[in-house]
Amino acid sequence: MAWRMLASVSIAACLGAGLAEATPARLYVATNGNDAWSGKLARPNRARTDGPFATLQRARDEARKLKAARAKGVVVQMASGVYQLTEPVQFGPEDSGTASCPIEYRAEAKGAARIVCGRIVPKWKPVTDEAALERLPAEAHGKVFVADLASLGVTDLQGINNAETYVSDPGLEVFFQDEPMTLARYPNTGYMHIAAALDAEGNPAAPGAIVQTPDAKFRCDDPRPANWAGEKDVWLHGFWVWDWADLRLPMLSMDAATNTIGLGEGASKGYGLRTGQWFYAQNVMPELDSPGEWYLDRETSKLYFWPPAPLSQGKVMISTVRDPIRLDGASNVVFHGLVVEAGRGTAFVIKGGDNVRVVACTIRNMGNWAVRVNGGTKHGVVGCDIYQTGQGGIYLEGGDRKTLTPAGHYADNNHIHHTSRWDPVYQQAIALRGVGNGATHNLIDNVPHIAIGFADNEMTIEFNEIHSAVFQSNDAGAIYTSPPNETWSMRGHKIRQNYLHNIHGFEGRGCMGVYLDDCFSSADISRNVFYDVATAILIGGGRDNLMSNNLFVNCGRALSIDARGLGWAAGVGTFATQELHDLNYQQPPWSTKYPELVGILEDDPLAPKGNVVARNICWGGEWGWFEPSAQALLTFEDNLIGEDPKFLGKPEDGFRLAPDSPARGIRFQPAHFDRIGVYESPDRASWPVLSELRTER
Repeated sequence: MAWRMLASVSIAACLGAGLAEATPARLYVATNGNDAWSGKLARPNRARTDGPFATLQRARDEARKLKAARAKGVVVQMASGVYQLTEPVQFGPEDSGTASCPIEYRAEAKGAARIVCGRIVPKWKPVTDEAALERLPAEAHGKVFVADLASLGVTDLQGINNAETYVSDPGLEVFFQDEPMTLARYPNTGYMHIAAALDAEGNPAAPGAIVQTPDAKFRCDDPRPANWAGEKDVWLHGFWVWDWADLRLPMLSMDAATNTIGLGEGASKGYGLRTGQWFYAQNVMPELDSPGEWYLDRETSKLYFWPPAPLSQGKVMISTVRDPIRLDGASNVVFHGLVVEAGRGTAFVIKGGDNVRVVACTIRNMGNWAVRVNGGTKHGVVGCDIYQTGQGGIYLEGGDRKTLTPAGHYADNNHIHHTSRWDPVYQQAIALRGVGNGATHNLIDNVPHIAIGFADNEMTIEFNEIHSAVFQSNDAGAIYTSPPNETWSMRGHKIRQNYLHNIHGFEGRGCMGVYLDDCFSSADISRNVFYDVATAILIGGGRDNLMSNNLFVNCGRALSIDARGLGWAAGVGTFATQELHDLNYQQPPWSTKYPELVGILEDDPLAPKGNVVARNICWGGEWGWFEPSAQALLTFEDNLIGEDPKFLGKPEDGFRLAPDSPARGIRFQPAHFDRIGVYESPDRASWPVLSELRTER
């Protein structure tokens, strides 16, 4: 894979050119450095009157000067230690290197230079204030400590904000022993439920009915909220109608006599309310009743915390800096081996520019994403460990759909796990948008919803291992089309040689491995291995999809193909047709790249035509469900269904076929299984890479 070598080749070329003028300049940063010094290494046994810089910002400024003096690249080496940011570090066009000699910010040893985007909270006292003790539950007395954030100069106490369907922002967060702590909530695990959604007259709605009223009231199945009288800023986080659409809403009223909660017109931002749906409360001081929970009283700037271990055994960190590393128009910049953690927003925000690479970094405990790329070309995230983000992992958007010009962004050899801890749905571990971007050789596990989301045109999704995904929702896929609206023009995708396993859905009620939603068309889904997946592939009424040489083992169902465009999803035709015209689909480059689109509007466009199912193996599970009006249009060729394919050893030990396997007779082309997933490399943040298999259903 060509992408594997991109991360190191530029620096190697610059360092190995053999010419003095091609050797990059070097600067050094250390925790005991001084921004008034030269940024050079201090000589041994010499009085410390010179030496490394103290901050990344000062090194950036000096790199600008060296570049202006025509230095052939700059390497900034950061010594081991903790570097606490107080504000974001900005990079612009003036901070760019060249393709052969980039500007590099490199840790002395991978994972040893920690860029901390928060403040350590050092001074804690037992809670003695009577008013506070009254609000705390009895079991917390003597176990909860308090700190005054105002005394630290922390004035931005941002709480839950920008709450919309699928997404909100946590604001200030608390971490201890490098783990995110829990904003005081009830129940501590699981959910309360809507016992009855109330209509405009205050009567229980009919079972299954979706209720939308200005005051949005419902009866709760748990009497506990009645205890929160007088509490301010209580938020309810729920799946109010669908299991794939969550929304945070403030609790505006509570009638203890009838156990009725009012959410107000804010609920209109979502889908309404429905009896039986689930939610929990957070930001509730009287529910600070378990180790690891915290609450911030914003009126007094007092932070209350029940540590899960003695405070002497770790540091309490609060997130303060939002979007700590920002690049706008910068090109040929590399970040290698750094740890970026404990911040608000997204660790790396990259806009425009070319060839910015985040390599072998560990990104954790961020409020939103690890890396977000918007625009530019050939930006890459390589060999990183990403976990405990509030939303997603890597977002790559770029390329021009009108001209079908690819951006060439890539995510390769990353381990992304335990993401979406704040927003549990539609926050993908990897998101691909635009034209010509890719996700290859990644390991993605323990993500509650989508592992890889994609849309638009010409995305490459190959050699990834995905497991323990889609456990928060059912109507979703581990690899899933994720635009606002799917259309026929979103074509040319390659989903090949991936390994998807142990994917079961919310409460074990089913989900998909690969899901092309609402008439999404033209994907090559080939040579993938699906093992213990509820439904391996769902084609939701789309056209021109190839499903070939896939191996389905012990799946609930291999295939599900419907004709929804001819029924309940007929509305897709309106905006899909408009988009075709907007993209000039009958003119080059569209007419030459996708000739099958030229006459689509005269060819019953909502019918799922052109789908081919060829040379697949299904063993140990149901073959498929095909809606009759879709089945009549499908092409089936040489599939091996329900016949033992004869594996060598256990299937999951490599899915190797015996020499006498009947798969030989259908010309089955297996995946290169040993090439799937992450691989050892100097550009990996850690090795070996371990992942936890989720067994809970």
